[in-house]
Amino acid sequence: MRSWYKNLDWVSLALWAALASIGLVAIYSATHGPAKEFLLESVQQNFNRQLQWVGISAAFLGIILLLPARFIVRMAPVAYAFCIGLLVAALVFGRVINGAQSWLQIGPVSLQVAEIAKVGTVLAVTALLSRKEARRGSIPYLIGAVVLILIPAVLVVMQNDTGTGLVFLALIPVMMFWSGVVPLTWMAMLAAPVVAVYLVIVNPTYAALFVALAAAGMVLWTRSRAMGALMVAVAGGVAIAAYVGLFQILEPHQVDRLVAFDDPEAFRYGAGFHVIQAKAAIGSGGLLGKGFTNGTQTQLAYIPENSTDFVYTIIGEEFGFVGAMLVLVLFAFLLIRLAGLGVQAGFALPRLFIAGVTGIFLVHILINVGMTIGLMPVIGIPLPFISYGGSALLANTTMLAIALNLHARRDEFAVYS
Repeated sequence: MRSWYKNLDWVSLALWAALASIGLVAIYSATHGPAKEFLLESVQQNFNRQLQWVGISAAFLGIILLLPARFIVRMAPVAYAFCIGLLVAALVFGRVINGAQSWLQIGPVSLQVAEIAKVGTVLAVTALLSRKEARRGSIPYLIGAVVLILIPAVLVVMQNDTGTGLVFLALIPVMMFWSGVVPLTWMAMLAAPVVAVYLVIVNPTYAALFVALAAAGMVLWTRSRAMGALMVAVAGGVAIAAYVGLFQILEPHQVDRLVAFDDPEAFRYGAGFHVIQAKAAIGSGGLLGKGFTNGTQTQLAYIPENSTDFVYTIIGEEFGFVGAMLVLVLFAFLLIRLAGLGVQAGFALPRLFIAGVTGIFLVHILINVGMTIGLMPVIGIPLPFISYGGSALLANTTMLAIALNLHARRDEFAVYS
């Protein structure tokens, strides 16, 4: 048996350091370049605060790597209960920032508890699904895993943070798939409603056509008309609910924000302004960019939240296609690396946790980059390790550290097999 530190994946650690460093460069440009004169004094301190959070996150990473893997697993229920407590506390005592009541002030530190809750949720679901009974396809265990995810998802949505709530919901198909006990036909049944909702936002006609094609495909796949009817009921029902919610329940300004990405010019003086400016910034960067702190859209403060949700536009404008692609390549290497570590782990518990973490990172990357180039609604999802935000950086680093720990100490999990 090799010592755990000899199994440690240094490539993933190097990728974390590279992404965090790119984030610091982008945040410095947004807060210390010519744009500084347009910013509030508190915003001008974002770089210094993020630098401190990088140090804190690095310290957490080191500490977690030193912990025994079995201790981390035993702490899963405690971590989950603690995270649920934080979410409830935020609903009662939390501060409202950008419309979301998801911040707790603990002394001098302000924490976005929805980000922290991801850690405890993935741990708890992993611990449950890695049990032998769950891996034999026990329905109560699978339902229990879904409930464990739905509780924090509902609490986060109640805080008016729908974007982060969607990230929790995305864990359901990810964890179900990697548990190895849910058939692919049922995975398709879980995935179809997601596509249907997206198409409802783009064009309800496309959503109706998709539901019909999905049902036909299910019949051909399973040779069962009942499964085709179930696909219509599930995907079609969710699509109808999304349509009603979008056009009958939500306020007009909320609807505008969701649909503006598809035709931002129609909302150019409102919800579409973000998308138009983001696309202009990235497109004007060309091959090599305009240079550090020389991006016109960035430095003239045309892009709101450019050091948080729209940090990718800074990279695209000032470092061009090469810089923007470098970030995507680094993310791709990290995701592929993590997927490989999950396969190497061999045992269910580390494999499931790494799958959950990889899924969360992938959803964040797809939505964040997608909304900056007009392919996704603007719903306030940060770019992992790069966007300004101490809570997100700490949570993502913690999940990465636990994943690397469980992989490095994977031999300890023979008892769970």
